[in-house]
Amino acid sequence: MAYWIDIVLLFFIYAFAGWCMEVVLKYIQYHRFINRGFLTGPLCPIYGCGAALITIAIGNLASVESGLVMTFALSFVICGAVEYLTSFILEKIFHARWWDYSQKPMNLHGRVWIGNLILFGLAGIAIIHIANPLLYRLLGLLSLRAREVVAAALLLTLAVDFVISFFVLKLVKVGVDSSEADNTEEISKEVRQLLTNRSYFYSRFADAYPDVVYRTERVQARMAAVKAEAERMRREAEKRLDAQAEKVAASLEPSYLIRTELIGKQEQLIGLLYDERSASDEMKQLKAEIDRQKGRLESRAIIKRPAARR
Repeated sequence: MAYWIDIVLLFFIYAFAGWCMEVVLKYIQYHRFINRGFLTGPLCPIYGCGAALITIAIGNLASVESGLVMTFALSFVICGAVEYLTSFILEKIFHARWWDYSQKPMNLHGRVWIGNLILFGLAGIAIIHIANPLLYRLLGLLSLRAREVVAAALLLTLAVDFVISFFVLKLVKVGVDSSEADNTEEISKEVRQLLTNRSYFYSRFADAYPDVVYRTERVQARMAAVKAEAERMRREAEKRLDAQAEKVAASLEPSYLIRTELIGKQEQLIGLLYDERSASDEMKQLKAEIDRQKGRLESRAIIKRPAARR
């Protein structure tokens, strides 16, 4: 029982630490305080969930392997999966994407990308090998009863906050689904107006996610149409480039190749029309002269031109 109580408390500690980090990063970006997170309170559950899962996984593997490489790998995978699934579930339920890494290198469907995954791995090392030992010692200063009371109070507060935040997001979903706009910028304006006209809980959410991307069926259809049109234009451009390349190649073909091909065609024509038995003396003389000139052409040495002086 004490083990799971400590896991719950670690969840809240790291959820709060993640919220603090998000607030600092957004303050640097927007130069103002933004209460980040899905919840109204100072918690980002995705960070707490990732840290708790890493702690559980490493704890179960401690008897087998607990080195830095294993910690990094598990943190890389676990936190990446948590971030991906959180993004996927929220988008499916509320038709909105709270973060989008589509422009980042080595991303997976815009939900996770390699930069964050590496940071997750490094953070996992810091959590398991630095922060957790210290936190366990601090939690050990409290009695089990005290930790149970604190954990229960925090879980109750989290449940209330979750219910409030869920209804806020339901309002967002209603606004998104009822919008007639066909691009996410217009929908964002409508939803922001809808939220800011209500209580603090609603306006806080509008302020927390200024870069949210809304994905209604109308927007998705427009995106699909734009993608199809871009693909069509790309294919047409490739066809034009191929045709132009063929023209350029034909214009650059050496004249001696054309002359050689022409002579070959003439020989084929002569072979089809000329008959030694029925040919007149004049035709035989002309044929002999053609063969002699052909021999001269074939035996002529190719003289390379000297390179031009610079």
